[in-house]
Parts: sequence; C-alpha cells; structure tokens
Amino acid sequence: MVASRKLTAQVRRAWEVGPRGVAQRLAQRAYQATGAAELRLNLALEDHLTDAPCSLPVPQERPEPGTPLAVGWVCTPPTPGSGGHTTLLRMVAGLEARGHSCVLYLYDKDGLDVRAATHLLRTHWPEVGAVVRDVSDGIAGVDAVVATGWESAHLIVKQAADPLRRLYFIQDYEPYFYGRGAEYEFAAMTYRMPFRRIALGEMLDGIIQAETGLHSDVVPFGCDSAAYGPPVPPVERRGVVFYCRPDFPRRGYQLAALTLIEFHRLHPDQPIHVYGAPPRGLDVPHTFHGRLSPAQLNELYGRTVAGLAMSFTNMTLVAEEMMAAGNIPVVNDIDLARLVLPNAGVRWAAPTAGALARQLGEAVSAPDIEQRAAAAAASVTGRSWQPTYDAVVRIIEEEVYGT
Repeated sequence: MVASRKLTAQVRRAWEVGPRGVAQRLAQRAYQATGAAELRLNLALEDHLTDAPCSLPVPQERPEPGTPLAVGWVCTPPTPGSGGHTTLLRMVAGLEARGHSCVLYLYDKDGLDVRAATHLLRTHWPEVGAVVRDVSDGIAGVDAVVATGWESAHLIVKQAADPLRRLYFIQDYEPYFYGRGAEYEFAAMTYRMPFRRIALGEMLDGIIQAETGLHSDVVPFGCDSAAYGPPVPPVERRGVVFYCRPDFPRRGYQLAALTLIEFHRLHPDQPIHVYGAPPRGLDVPHTFHGRLSPAQLNELYGRTVAGLAMSFTNMTLVAEEMMAAGNIPVVNDIDLARLVLPNAGVRWAAPTAGALARQLGEAVSAPDIEQRAAAAAASVTGRSWQPTYDAVVRIIEEEVYGT
C-alpha cells in the first residue's frame, strides 16, 4: 500500500511538472551523483596554489626603454562572442601596435588543441598576431606575463619559474562569481599576490581596496562608438532588449526574468527582445534573437527604447553600447558603479524586479523618446578603447622598463 501511494505521488508530480520538469529533475540527480559541479572550474586541483606567495623572482636588470618587449597573457581559450576575451585581446593588439610581441598562453584542464585555438583566434580576431602556446608547457622567454583571471594567476605562479615581471589585468571582482566558499577564497587570494594589478574601472579598484587594503592601477572603460550608433534615418522605437546569460550568476538572470515579467504586466503592448543564450522560464511574449554580431546588435538597439543591462561584479560594457545606439540602459545600482559610467542618460535602479521594471516602464512611456535617444547617443560620440589600451601599454612598459 505504501509503495502504491508513493508511486501515485510520483506520477502526480511528474504530470504536474511536465516533460521538461521531469528532464530537469533527472539531470539534477545525475549532476549531483557524478560530481559534475567540478566542471564549473577550469583549473585542475593540482594547479591550485596552497598559499599566496609573498614574493616572486624578478630580473636583476631591466631592458632599455624603447626595446621591443615580449609579453605573455594567460587565459582560457577565446570563444567568439566573449566580451572578456574581446577586451583583453584589444589590449594585446594595443601592445602589438606599439611594436611589442605577445604570446597567448592558453589553459584547458581537459587538454588544449593549440592548432584549433590558433585557427579560431585568426578567424575571429584577425587583428591579433600573438603566438598561441599551451601554458602547461611552461612560461618562458617573455619579459612580462599578465594574468587575466584568478585561475591564470595560480597558473603563472606554477608555470613561470624564470625571473620576470608579473601583472594582473582585472575585469571583474571574481570572488563574487561564487558563493562564499572554496572557490571564493581561491579567487580572492590572487589579489594579494605580488603582481601589479590593473583594474578596469574605479569600481573594481574600490572593491579590491575595501577587501585587501591594496590599491591598483585604474584604466578606463572603453566603448566602440564606431561600431554602435543611432539608425539613419531614425526609426520608430518600441519595446526593450535584454542580454541573457542564465548560466552566469553575475548577470542576474533570475532577477532580470522577474523584471521582464513585471514589465510585461505593466506594459503588455511593448515588445520584449532577448539575445545571447536562450532564456529559461521567461513566460511572457518575447522574441529571442540568439547570438548577434555588433552590426545586428546595433540594429536591435536602434529600434528599441530601453535595455536591461545587468552585472554584479563590474559595470557591464553593454550599457554604453546601448547608449551609443540611442537605447536607454536600465542598470542595477551597486556600490561604486556610477563612478564607472557617470552619464545622466543611464537609468539606475535598486536590484529588485519592481524597481527595474518601473525604470523600463518610465523609459518606454516618456513623451520625448526620440530626443532622449539622440541625447544618449551624443553623450558617447567619439568614445573608443584607445585610452584603455594606451593606459595598459604604459603600465606594462613602466613595470618592465622601470620608468
């Protein structure tokens, strides 16, 4: 009898959640049983450091200022559409334009296909001439090496035995990628390592200073305003757009989904556009566009009124790109974020679905949508990444040359 009632209850639950719910529950059990959570970290256990070093060997002599340098960058294999990779590869291109050579030391704990990674780099970032190597073969023959994420900071200590200069190009406060546990601490310890830190924006510098008491060199955010701009001639704007990354907690997907559901309740006549990864559980009418090129994104931004630009570990690049096309970004308000984007056209909102939805609603209900769009685009005209990689190049040269 007990077994019969249990079976009946299981059948009832399966009926209630449907095929998708059943599949999710089976996947969850398999995830837990197989330890698949370990796949989230692209760093083998043996490549983690047991302590943060207080000092590391540096060269006794410095090259003459103006001598072409060899600079290594340690990162995961670049993937098309990755904003983080695109930003760091802009820095690589900036160094190469200055006459220096670069090496990309790539890492994949499951093994790296250097030939395939090189082909992908040449295809999607043809402006970058860097040599591609497997960091597991060691780091040597460079004047400086740059960490680009917490995993790469561990790898540099493990793999760079020769005296050289070490730097850390930081785009997010990466401990916030995780709950407060081992992963959090593995990431946090890297900011105490004897690397020269380069923080992208004042927000990161403020967080690192608050957590460690240490200052970083700050370089400004850039925006490719040559790739983004308002439509010519102007078109009627309607609706909102959202960059969707459900698998990245820092992108606040669940909060964004609730926001869009609430926005649709308040403004059911306004279309909702989603791009990036497929949304989950977004049970309101929307158009999913998948991954878009910058030109396609610009077209979408140019015909929508506002955009939901979410990030919790640094300011998102999406906000300023939206503005360049005349789209009004609605951004979750967090400490120090306004220092990075001090623009009157941004709509800041408390990180609640109600507050974010109200800001989207006010944007689509404004009586002067076209005037606001024109003002937003004009506020970022001429912006580029040139000041950013000029600053990064200067810092790397200063660290190596000693001037």
